[in-house]
Amino acid sequence: MCTVDEERDLGLITGKTLQPSKQCAKAAGAANAVLGMIKRTFMCKNKQLILQLYKSLIRPKLEYYIHAWRPYFKKDINILEMVQKKAIKMINGFSELKYETRLKILD
Repeated sequence: MCTVDEERDLGLITGKTLQPSKQCAKAAGAANAVLGMIKRTFMCKNKQLILQLYKSLIRPKLEYYIHAWRPYFKKDINILEMVQKKAIKMINGFSELKYETRLKILD
């Protein structure tokens, strides 16, 4: 008899405990890869460009199947929020501002 620790169905990772930690790590990894590609590819990193790229390329990776694996542990939420912090920090002139200030400026 073979036991399985986790199952993958339609891109959603489900484990024995049904905790979303592996799914959060996978989503954050995919989003960070796209964020790195953006950082290497684009010279101009103005507010409108980074926001548009974030909304169209990164956010879908973070929100994929979120209704099924809604993160509820603080560590999982922090992993996903770190991607957002990195994206916002890439905007020209935003790297020296506090995170809360950056969010207020961007709405």
